[in-house]
Amino acid sequence: MTLAAYKEKMKELPLVSLFCSCFLSDPLNKPAYKYEGGSCKGLSHYTDTVDLTWCVISDMEVIELNKRTSGQSFEVILKPPSFDGIPEFNASLPRRRDPSLEEIQKRLEAAEERRKYQETELLKHLGEKREHEREVIQKAIEENNNFIKAAKEKLMLRMESNKENREAHLAAMLERLQEKVSGRLAK
Repeated sequence: MTLAAYKEKMKELPLVSLFCSCFLSDPLNKPAYKYEGGSCKGLSHYTDTVDLTWCVISDMEVIELNKRTSGQSFEVILKPPSFDGIPEFNASLPRRRDPSLEEIQKRLEAAEERRKYQETELLKHLGEKREHEREVIQKAIEENNNFIKAAKEKLMLRMESNKENREAHLAAMLERLQEKVSGRLAK
């Protein structure tokens, strides 16, 4: 039994359960089917009852659990798939012939070309990566130099401002000192 057939049987199970529970009106008067050489024949009388024993299903077993006027319940036991009838795959495949010297040589040349191509692609990729790293490092150095230059300019401006403030403060102190000295001398 193939996997597809097994899945198909599994899909049919809810449908069987639906038929069993919905259409069973009279569990005591069920139709009788006879299985004769691959075909199902004959109804003894007609009712709405569903009987799952009218055909042979080789990969599943259906056991009737209980009968009621409201419905009928079944237990479905799936048997593991058997692989008895499947032919051997190795027997059906043709024997592989040995490759000739020319075929081997062609394969070796093709492999060498692939190796060289991969090597050039790798070198190209590494070169691009190295170039990108250089650009990143160059940009970082440039930004660092610009930062240093801006910091130096800012520091020089602060130093000049501090020097001017200091000189102005000293000049103001000297002026006050001279005013005090000239005020004392005048007294």
